[in-house]
Amino acid sequence: MISIAAQLKLPQMGVNMQTGKNMPKQTGFILLGLLVLIVIAGFALTQASTKWSDARKREREQELLKVGDVIRKAIGSYYNQTPGVVKEYPPNLEALLKDNRLPVPKRYLRKIYIDPVTQREGWGIVEAPSGGIMGVYSLSADVPYKTKGFRPIYKHFENKKYYGEWYFAYVELPVPQ
Repeated sequence: MISIAAQLKLPQMGVNMQTGKNMPKQTGFILLGLLVLIVIAGFALTQASTKWSDARKREREQELLKVGDVIRKAIGSYYNQTPGVVKEYPPNLEALLKDNRLPVPKRYLRKIYIDPVTQREGWGIVEAPSGGIMGVYSLSADVPYKTKGFRPIYKHFENKKYYGEWYFAYVELPVPQ
């Protein structure tokens, strides 16, 4: 059987077409380029997530300083508002929500804050020598970012190894005579 192309004297296409065996050796470059692009994108995303995580930890640290200071001041207000001569610290943190010792109940805190670093309820308690709570601290064992440059009242926070060493305690200053 003679093909129609042969009968019409047309050039046969099958003879001139290249097969896969004669193709140049450049087929793997596109896949290699995509692989390199994926690796670079993965590295960039890893760096971005690390920076975001560090920023989040710094925000939580700042929140810990703010909340700890609010609780310390509330304990100080409770202590200084004690009726009578003998001052006393609150028996627990809930006593800062509503102080019934006075004729008109007083609130020193609106709520008991969660620990910003651990994101859980509960604080470490600094007990007063005479009983009650004179301060709080975080239960976190994370390493703090800030190690220097604290306000004078928190100079003792400098060079601490973990947040659990940051004590937010109210200590009555002696009256100069």
